[in-house]
Amino acid sequence: MSVRLRAVSGALIAVALLGGCDGGQEELQVWMDQQKREVKPNVKPIEPPKKFDPQPYAAAEGVEPFSQQKLTVALKQEARQTNAMLAGELNRRKEPLEAYPLDSMAMVGTVARKGQQVALLKVDALLYQVKVGDHLGQNYGRITKITETEVALREIVQDAAGEWIERTSSLQLQETAQ
Repeated sequence: MSVRLRAVSGALIAVALLGGCDGGQEELQVWMDQQKREVKPNVKPIEPPKKFDPQPYAAAEGVEPFSQQKLTVALKQEARQTNAMLAGELNRRKEPLEAYPLDSMAMVGTVARKGQQVALLKVDALLYQVKVGDHLGQNYGRITKITETEVALREIVQDAAGEWIERTSSLQLQETAQ
């Protein structure tokens, strides 16, 4: 059989099959009409609306929560708090280790220099010597204590409410395998 003959016979078979599908539609339409007649919808009536009793606004004489005056007072208070805690920090010259976050620093040892403990910190493959009173980290950190195993520092950070608070942090001595 040639390709053309196969295509023509396939088309004829498809037409014959489609023609046979027409008989079941009458039966379907009868069934749908019967269902429409037998099924009665059960709809609950809508409840009448409740009576609305308007209430007078009693806070009209009170302080408006979004007033310019209240906002100005809050901003001044925040500025005073910021200035009190950060005044010294903002007016001093930044030290080199304040450009790095604490998690990029590693304490690798300590040495005693003139009776004072000095910590050795490794940052970006460079070794730095720090002493009590030096600043490091990006949160206004100031070293408060150095021991053989730890550098303790005080940081000034904002809490979840936006308030400036002090917190303590530390860098622990990092043991390296040799």
